[in-house]
Amino acid sequence: MIKITADSTCDLSPEILDKFNISLAPLHILVGSDDYRDGVDITSADIFRFVDKEGKTCQTAAVNVYEYENLFSEYAASHDAVIHICISAEFSSCYEHAQLAAKKFNNVYVIDSRNLSSGQGHVVCDAAELAQEITDPEEICRRLEETIPRIDASFVIDKLDYLYKGGRCSGLEALGAKIFMLKPCIEVVNGKMKVGKKYRGGFKASLKQYVRDRLEGVQDIDTSRIFITHPHCSPKTVETVKEAILAYADFDEIIVTKAGCTISGHCGPDTLGILYKRKSAK
Repeated sequence: MIKITADSTCDLSPEILDKFNISLAPLHILVGSDDYRDGVDITSADIFRFVDKEGKTCQTAAVNVYEYENLFSEYAASHDAVIHICISAEFSSCYEHAQLAAKKFNNVYVIDSRNLSSGQGHVVCDAAELAQEITDPEEICRRLEETIPRIDASFVIDKLDYLYKGGRCSGLEALGAKIFMLKPCIEVVNGKMKVGKKYRGGFKASLKQYVRDRLEGVQDIDTSRIFITHPHCSPKTVETVKEAILAYADFDEIIVTKAGCTISGHCGPDTLGILYKRKSAK
């Protein structure tokens, strides 16, 4: 029996976590001198309250080696193997810390998802599904490494306020985006984030164009699963995105998940991404 664990940044729903018995290692959310654990004693709603109403800045910090050791020790003895899926090593030191912790065990495997949010979640779900069929953990890890470069992950951000408050963009950039109603698309490429196309106009209209750009004419879409992930978009906005997706591809599953504190703290409430897999590497 193989146990799947992951960093809390995978943004999978409680239903998916329960279905596959996936356990999470919560990242730390630092608010002033207070240290919270992502999804345990702080939520996205708390982040928005801290930032918007109390004027505080929220930062993230990696899971430490000791915490990973505790997580792995909980399952290593009772399972044939533990496979842990980390947020991209380009975004956090979680992968480095998890690798160090895994050295204390002979049956713990650590995978760098090269992604975040439900882009990482795709890798976690694939790992859980493979673990139901395959007993060799090394074979599962090999297949996951083949999957990782096929993930197409991106988000559109309505406003740059949170990026500015977190020191991730300049005041001039934030002001310019507001004046010209620009909605940047943030893409994950080779484990790193880059700014892609900038949409102009309202958020909902921008999302329709964004979905079209990500799906129309793409010949190698793996239609098994697509995530719509957002921190706090309206149901109408999510439904608009669902309808737009169906106009270009017939996915077996369209799964809506809420973004956790990492995406929320960096991007703000009106952020939405569609994340799917391709049949070949991007």
